[in-house]
Amino acid sequence: MKAVGHRANLPITDPNALVDFDAPKPAPDARDLLVKIAAVAVNPVDWKVRLKFPVPAGETRILGWDACGTVEAVGASARRFKPGDQVYYAGALVRPGSNAEYQTVDERIVGHKPKSLSNAEAAALPLTTITAWELLFDRLGMARDGGKGQSLLIIGGAGGVGSILIQLARQLTALDIIATASRPETSAWCRSLGAHQVIDHAKPLGDQLKALGTPQVDCIAALTETETHFPALAEALKPQGRIAVIDDPKAIDVNLLKRKSASLHWEFMFTRSMFETADIAQQGALLDEVAALVDAGRLRTTLGERYGAINAANLKRAHAFIESGKAKGKVVLEGF
Repeated sequence: MKAVGHRANLPITDPNALVDFDAPKPAPDARDLLVKIAAVAVNPVDWKVRLKFPVPAGETRILGWDACGTVEAVGASARRFKPGDQVYYAGALVRPGSNAEYQTVDERIVGHKPKSLSNAEAAALPLTTITAWELLFDRLGMARDGGKGQSLLIIGGAGGVGSILIQLARQLTALDIIATASRPETSAWCRSLGAHQVIDHAKPLGDQLKALGTPQVDCIAALTETETHFPALAEALKPQGRIAVIDDPKAIDVNLLKRKSASLHWEFMFTRSMFETADIAQQGALLDEVAALVDAGRLRTTLGERYGAINAANLKRAHAFIESGKAKGKVVLEGF
């Protein structure tokens, strides 16, 4: 089968950063689905793995952790899907990725594709949707339809996670949503998704929050540049508030939260699949629920850019764009 992967940790400007190659078609294990890939999306985890995690000698690692496709075969113990079903999912960090014609994936982390979306539109959703859902409901502890009179500050509202987090918070909670964006087009994007207010994360956050009449917020989703923003976030958080972080800050002073009895939560959507937690099937269930919300017109795809067919050249362009930090929504590739 056709596949795209990397053999060394190289900058995206290197001609060999990503390569086209032929790989054996995988076979599903007992709980697996074998999926014929139709479309994939690119996330920051793709370039981080490409740059930071060594590839065993003689191997080519297939990247990609967002996919939409059709089930071709199921493992002996798989029960949720059958051949011909259209699915979407984010996969597992410890298994080969989706930048290939076929992929095997544990059925428990797979959802039925939204019927109203194209393959590309559906591929934009899984990883960021799982991240945003877990952050909002599992880490920040927000109740469905809860949050009345409370506020949520989202740092990086126009990115992949922010784009779906705004929608989930607006549709499924009563929170007042304040998103950050630094350009007119990304600010407009956040508002179109449901943000009540938008401020600029390139400017002092405290002054802008005060100008809104919300000097402190109940909870914060720190999605980007957390190390830079953390002192301001700690100041903006109400006593006994919560901050959830998804990026990789090298050093933050958690003591800034002590006097407020505030809490810090990490969100890593691969935890359930990496450790096969007892509640691993929650990811498949939430993807099914999100598909129903999409088909009911309550949520929309976060597809931002289409980068053509799935091959090394187009994926290199996509990695470079995601690394730039200027993406609005998700970058998707479709077909081989």
